[in-house]
Amino acid sequence: MRNSTYFKIYSAFCFVYLLVIFLGYENLDLFLKPILIPLLSFGVYFYRNFPTKNILLLALLFSWIGDVILLFTDLGEIYFILGLVAFLTSHVAYCVLFNKQNKGEIKRNLVRFGIGSVVIGLYLIGMLSFLLPSLGALKIPVIVYASVISIMLLFAFNGYLIWKKPGNLYVFSGAAFFVLSDSILAVNKFYSPIEKSSFFIMLTYLVAQYLIVVGILKLNPKKAE
Repeated sequence: MRNSTYFKIYSAFCFVYLLVIFLGYENLDLFLKPILIPLLSFGVYFYRNFPTKNILLLALLFSWIGDVILLFTDLGEIYFILGLVAFLTSHVAYCVLFNKQNKGEIKRNLVRFGIGSVVIGLYLIGMLSFLLPSLGALKIPVIVYASVISIMLLFAFNGYLIWKKPGNLYVFSGAAFFVLSDSILAVNKFYSPIEKSSFFIMLTYLVAQYLIVVGILKLNPKKAE
């Protein structure tokens, strides 16, 4: 089966999954959610070898572990913390992946990089300032997690400035959707419940993973026969 076929199956399955969640059948999460990221991983696995392939697979593996662990958060806060650790590891892997990705021949625009860095920094400070009063015992874990995902976004933005199109836009957009997904989750959990939060969290998360994966593959195209 070609790797592109797995991406099509992933997209179709995501549509069904999101529809189920939107309609309120969140009890089916346990059966449907664990299937999603493996489908995306198969698309990477059956792609040709490239230098950062194993790092991408590692990031997807820990994302999948996080997905599964977070299914059991109703059983205790420890599951949320363990899920946070799994996704933290995934984001560290993405940081390494973006840093190791081939730079290409595009010279970085230092002014744009500086502006982007400031914007990302302001997001981090603003989000933490907004959430800190309600974090309680989870202050340190959330601060660490928010810092790492912001660094991941910064690496993706750096890549956007120096990688070739359209892969650069895919990866950066994916990283931005990932931050958006985690932001919705954090606000919903620690500040105020958001209507249909599960749907919006998973929509942005699944789009994020897809865009990052496809972007990395576009930056590592198959060689001409």
